[in-house]
Amino acid sequence: MSVDEITAGGPSGGTAASDPDGPERRIYWAVADCWTIVRRDLTHLVKQPSLIAWQLGFPIVSVLLFVYVFGSAMDVGGGVDYTTYAMPGMFAMTMAFGFMNTAGAVVIDKERGVTDRFRSMPMAPSAVVTGRGVSDVLHAALDLLVLAVIALVVGWRSDGGALATLYAFALLLLLRFALIWVGVWIGLLAPNQESANNLFAVAFPFGMVSSVFTPPSAMPDWLGAVAMWNPVSSTATAVRELFEAGAPVGDSWIEQHAELMAVVWPLVITAVFLPLAVRKFGNLAR
Repeated sequence: MSVDEITAGGPSGGTAASDPDGPERRIYWAVADCWTIVRRDLTHLVKQPSLIAWQLGFPIVSVLLFVYVFGSAMDVGGGVDYTTYAMPGMFAMTMAFGFMNTAGAVVIDKERGVTDRFRSMPMAPSAVVTGRGVSDVLHAALDLLVLAVIALVVGWRSDGGALATLYAFALLLLLRFALIWVGVWIGLLAPNQESANNLFAVAFPFGMVSSVFTPPSAMPDWLGAVAMWNPVSSTATAVRELFEAGAPVGDSWIEQHAELMAVVWPLVITAVFLPLAVRKFGNLAR
């Protein structure tokens, strides 16, 4: 899809309305322009099979590493099999690390002048940001599907029932959705692609200092406290409960209310970073 096609989705296209500046028309074009960006992002993704292979390969290697290499040496207590404990954490970590891909894609568009081209077009100011968010959620759903298939192959099963399992996956996608706006905002701030690639230094502790691979109670007190209040931990713990993994849960308030916080944390992150991302896009130097 050429960039010029997007002009057909801007406020200047389509059938004239009695009130072209009314709220209904603004909402309509915001949604239409968002979908145009989604189609553009997904089209570019399909044309880059190496990128798809890398993004799907990372969770596959991670599962094999932690389940088969480290799994036999791990004891999380309660007689729980480590695969049962680790797989929900792997799901959460994969969703958390995804914001690096978002930031990288945003920086590439900015460096190539695509972002400036979008800003010069008669389109909804929020469309580039929200379009990126929707396309990344769709991509995340594919990542999650592949990871779930791999988990089934290595022996993981959900004992929580169909509705609880679907809700667990919805919470995982909600975390990814929230962190997309962090990635968009950082991508707009980063001066170049090299700087965006250095985000791994930030994402790694964010994903690892959590309950993904080990209970916070097994960590030093100060580190365990950090891990407990990590949004990734709330999602991982909530998902384990919904999968009925039988993993022990700590006595702290944040751990006892993991399902609540698995919703609250993403909503807070979205409320903070979505406006920041939209505002940053609107204020970029022309």
